[in-house]
Amino acid sequence: MMADASKGWTRDQMAARAAQELKDGYYVNLGIGIPTLVANHIPDGVEVTLQSENGMLGIGPFPYEGEEDPDLINAGKQTISELKSSSYFGSADSFAMIRGGHIDLTVLGAMEVAQNGDIANWMIPGKMIKGMGGAMDLVAGVKKIIVVMDHCAKDGSPKFIPECTLPLTGTNVVDMIVTDLCVFHRPDHDSPFKLVELAPGVTAEEVADKTTARYIQ
Repeated sequence: MMADASKGWTRDQMAARAAQELKDGYYVNLGIGIPTLVANHIPDGVEVTLQSENGMLGIGPFPYEGEEDPDLINAGKQTISELKSSSYFGSADSFAMIRGGHIDLTVLGAMEVAQNGDIANWMIPGKMIKGMGGAMDLVAGVKKIIVVMDHCAKDGSPKFIPECTLPLTGTNVVDMIVTDLCVFHRPDHDSPFKLVELAPGVTAEEVADKTTARYIQ
């Protein structure tokens, strides 16, 4: 969240904005962090089926404090909720869904996104990591990739940049970026990103000052 509470989007509001991209009937995978909050903002009248790569289809809303079931976790080891329609299976079946192109959309976090759609979201060299998880399969096998991330890193450096400096998760795969400041979108992987929406109180000039990637307005 930004220092000025009236300016920009909170993490929850970023998730709500990403949830607006969900379509009725979609099968959707939610990544670790802010993306898990998307489950609480599915638009009225829209039915989607949430998938977790550790073997669950049909995830309920992200549980609030006090409502957790320690036996129900997602791929990031966060507690989740189930529905009456939920089903469970092994990782082989789960990744067959992902690699087979059966998941319509995934919402992921990222450390960096490049102006050509490259994404780096699985490791920082020299830092402890849990492993690459399913991110590389997701960006390769899912039809639409939305990244939800803070516009800048903790040190103030931009995260939407000309070229990724961290190890890549995928190349030319990102379709939309939702940050605390704005939304970037591109209609296809041959087009540049376009600034399509500003968060409350944010100006196009502020976005430009905090972005080194090339984009259109």
